[in-house]
Amino acid sequence: MNASQIEKKLQKLIANFNKQTFIYDLLLVYNLPKATITRLKKGIANLSKKDGEVSLKKKLFFKEELKEDLHLAITQIVKEIKHQQRFVIVTDNKTFLAIDTKTGGSLDIPLKDLPKNYDFFLPWAGMEKAQHQEENLADVKAAVKMARLFDEIKKDNPDNSPAFIHELNVFLSRLLFCFFAEDTNIFTDSQFTNSIESHTQTDGSDLDSFLENLFKVLDIPNHQRENLPTFLNAFPYVNGSLFSTKIKVPTFSNKSRKVLIESGRQDWSNINPDIFGSMFQAVISVDQRGSLGQHYTSVPNIMKVIEPLFLNDLKEAFDDAKGNSKKLNELLFRLKNIKIFDPACGSGNFLIIAYKELRTLEMQVFKELGTMALSEISLSQFYGIELDDFAHEIAILALWLVEHQMNVAFFKEFGRTNPALPLTQAGNIVQGNATRLDWEIVCPKNENDEIYILGNPPYLGSSMQNAEQKSDMKFVFKDSNNYKKQDYISCWFFKAAAYVNNKEKFAFVSTNSVCQGTQVEMTWPLIFNLGLEIFFVHKDFKWSNSAKSNAGVICSIIGLRRINNKPKFIYTDGVKTLVKNINAYLANGTNTIVNKRTKPLSSISKMTSGNKPLDGGNLILDENEVKTLLTESPESKILIRKFIGSSEYIRGKERWCLWISDEQLSLANSIPLIKERLDKVKICRLNGGNNAKNKANVPHRFEFTNEPLISQILVPRVSSIRRPYIPMGFIDNDIVIADSAQVIYDSDASVFSLINSRLHMVWVRITAGRLKSDYRYSSFFSYHTFPIPAISKQRKEELTQCTLAILDERSKHSEKTLAQLYDPDKMPAGLKEAHRLNDLAVERCYRSTPFTSDEERLEYLFKLYEKMIQEEKEKETLFAKEKKTRKTKNA
Repeated sequence: MNASQIEKKLQKLIANFNKQTFIYDLLLVYNLPKATITRLKKGIANLSKKDGEVSLKKKLFFKEELKEDLHLAITQIVKEIKHQQRFVIVTDNKTFLAIDTKTGGSLDIPLKDLPKNYDFFLPWAGMEKAQHQEENLADVKAAVKMARLFDEIKKDNPDNSPAFIHELNVFLSRLLFCFFAEDTNIFTDSQFTNSIESHTQTDGSDLDSFLENLFKVLDIPNHQRENLPTFLNAFPYVNGSLFSTKIKVPTFSNKSRKVLIESGRQDWSNINPDIFGSMFQAVISVDQRGSLGQHYTSVPNIMKVIEPLFLNDLKEAFDDAKGNSKKLNELLFRLKNIKIFDPACGSGNFLIIAYKELRTLEMQVFKELGTMALSEISLSQFYGIELDDFAHEIAILALWLVEHQMNVAFFKEFGRTNPALPLTQAGNIVQGNATRLDWEIVCPKNENDEIYILGNPPYLGSSMQNAEQKSDMKFVFKDSNNYKKQDYISCWFFKAAAYVNNKEKFAFVSTNSVCQGTQVEMTWPLIFNLGLEIFFVHKDFKWSNSAKSNAGVICSIIGLRRINNKPKFIYTDGVKTLVKNINAYLANGTNTIVNKRTKPLSSISKMTSGNKPLDGGNLILDENEVKTLLTESPESKILIRKFIGSSEYIRGKERWCLWISDEQLSLANSIPLIKERLDKVKICRLNGGNNAKNKANVPHRFEFTNEPLISQILVPRVSSIRRPYIPMGFIDNDIVIADSAQVIYDSDASVFSLINSRLHMVWVRITAGRLKSDYRYSSFFSYHTFPIPAISKQRKEELTQCTLAILDERSKHSEKTLAQLYDPDKMPAGLKEAHRLNDLAVERCYRSTPFTSDEERLEYLFKLYEKMIQEEKEKETLFAKEKKTRKTKNA
C-alpha cells in the first residue's frame, strides 16, 4: 500500500459514496484488516452502542451528525474520548471534520475534497507524517549579529593568521557567554552591556583593555579579589577554565563598539547553545570547518536523528505510563541511565538538543507524578569526541549553557533548582581522532546503560582524503582489503557497528554515497555480518541550516541496531512508512547486495568504455586546428573523425580527433603537422607509466580502441540528477566515442528503450555512484546488473517502435541540445509523452499490471535480480557437476 494507491481508492470511494458503508470503506482504503472491519460492522469491535457512532480502540471515533453544529460536536467528542482513538471524524455527508488527537492536526473540508487530503489519515496505513519544529528565529538573529560583529572587528584588525583567528573565536565565544549570562540571571540584567556603554570611550579606543580586565576578574574567586572597582567586582566568579587562558582582545573602532553594544541589547535568553556552530560558520571557512568536523546542524535536522533513534520510544513509554506511578518511575530510571555519545561532536549540537529533550521529558514525568524531586539527568551522561581543541572546549561550554537553560525552566516549573555558578565540569568530551580512539574507553558500557550513538561525521570521498585520513581508513579497516574507495564516513559506521551490542543503537547523517554504487558492496556486508539491521532511514533530503552561509547537501539519516522483530520505518518527504526490511540501498527489500559485473546478467549486449587517447592532448583537435590541418594538407581529411564524450553529446559541443589505422600510418607521417603530433604522443607515453610506455611504439593509436560493426549507443558517464532520464542515443558509426562516455556496440533498438525507461532509472538511482550530486553511471553496477526478463519478439518490436518515437521527437527539436531537451522544467510535451509510452511498454515486459510507485518498481527489480542471480548460480553449479562427471568418465 502506498500513497498513490490510497488517493486513487479515495477518489473511487467518493465517486461511489454510500453513507451506510462510508466509514468502513474509508478504513479499508487505508488497509486496515478486513476481519477487524467486519467485526466493527457487526458491532463486536464497536466500543459505542449509539446509532450513527463507530468507535474503534486507538484508531477511530466516527459520528454521523445531521442536526447539531459539527464543530461543537467534534470539540465535545475530543474532550470525552476514553480509548486513545487516533482520529475523531464528524460529518453530515457534505462537510467533513476530522481531528488527529496525537498531533492536534485538523481537517475542515467538503466531503468531496477528501481524496486531496489523503495524507491526513496515512498513520492508519503505517505512514506517519513527521512533525519537526521550525528554526528558532533567535538563533538566526544571533548568528547574523555575530557575523556582522566579526566583519566589523576584522575591518579594524586585518590579521588573517591562524593564531589571530583562533583567539578571535575564543573572544567571540566569551562574548556569547557574557551576552547569554546577562539575559539569564547569571549576571544581573544587562550588566555586561551596560558596563561597556558606561565605562568605555565611544570611539572604542579603550574597549580592548576594558574587556581584558573584565575577563581576568571573571576568573578570580570572590574571596581572592582585592582593590577592584565596584562595577568590576560586581561580576560573579565564573570558573577556572572559560576565562583562564589569556588572549589578546582585538582593537575596536567607534562602529565595531556600537555593533557590539547592539548585539548585547538583543535578548539572548532564548537562543539554543548550538548557536556556537552557527557562529563558526560565520567565522571559519568552509574548508576549515569540513576538515575539523565543525558541522553546524539545525535543530529540526537534529530532531530527524534523535526522534526515531530514541526520543519517540521514550515519549511513547511516557504516554503508556501516564497514571501508573510504577511505570513512570521505571521511565525515570531509564532516563538517568541513558548515555548519548557523539563521536564527531564539533561544537556539541546533537548533545545539546538531546540533553534538552531528555530534561523536558523528565519534567513532564515529574509533573505527572506530582513529585518535588530534583533532576537526575546529568551532563556526565553525555559523551563526545572532537578532533579540534577549540571546538572541543566550545562543546563543553555549550553543554553547560544548556544545563543552565534547563535549570531555569525547571525552576519556573517547580520553584527550585541547582545553583548556576561556579561552573563545573560539563560532559565527557574527549579531544582526539575518533577513528583511532577506543570508543568503549571514551564511553564505557555499564549494566543498566542505554547508549545511543549519533552525529554528523565528516564525509570525504576517497579522492578528497589526505594522507592522514587514508591512514585512518587503513587503521579502521585493517582486517579488510576492500576499503580504499570508501567514503571517510564509513569509519564511523564500522566503528559504531562494532561497538553496538543488545542495548545500543546508532544513527548518523550521511551522504548517500555509502548507499550507492560500488560503496555498497564494500561497506554494508561488513556491517550486516556483525548482526545489525537498518531500523529507520530518512531518505534523500537537503541537509541545511540557518547559519550565515546556508550550506546544503543531499543526505540521508541511517539508524542501525541489533537484528530484532521491532518495527522499521522509512521517512520520505516527511512521511513515515512501516516496512518489513530496509536494505543497504535504503529501500524496502531484502539485504541483497548488487555486486559488480563485467558482463550483463540479462540477455543484452555488453557495455564498454569509449576510446581513451592517452596522448597528452595531441590526438585531439578543436575546430581551428581542424581548419588549419585541412587547409595545409587536404589529404588529412580521411584521418580526422568527430570525437564525442559525455559533455559534447549532452551539450552539443564539437571536437575532433586523429583516427589513424596501421594502414594509414605512412600517410599520417607524410603530413608534417600530424607527424609532429605523433612524435609528441610518443614522448608523452615514454614519460608515463608502464601501460603508457607499452603503447609508445604505436603513437598513432589510442590506448585502446573500439569500433562498431552495425551501431553504437552512447551512454554518458555523468548526468545531472535533475533529469528524469539520462540522455543516451545512437551515434553515427564513423564518430569516435571518448572514454568520458560508455558505449553499447551493435545492439538492437530494444536495448535503447529498456535503458531509457523509468524502470531503469529507478535501478540507476540506487546502483550508480555520484559525482557531487550528479549520477555517475556505471556499466558494472547499473547496466550489467539490470535485471531484464525474457522478452518476446512481439514485445521487442513494441520497444523498437518506442525507441523510434523517442528519437523522432528529439529530431523535431534539432536546434536544442540534449541538456535543454531533458531539462525537467523545459522538456517538450511530445518527448515527455514518447517517454511515458516507452515506460509503459517496458513495464509490460515485466508484468501485466502497471506499477504505482518507484518503491514498488524497485521492490520488483530486487526480487527479479535475486531470482536471476540464484538461477545463474544453479546453472554454474550444474555445469561444474557435469564437467566433473565428464572428467570421471574420461578417467
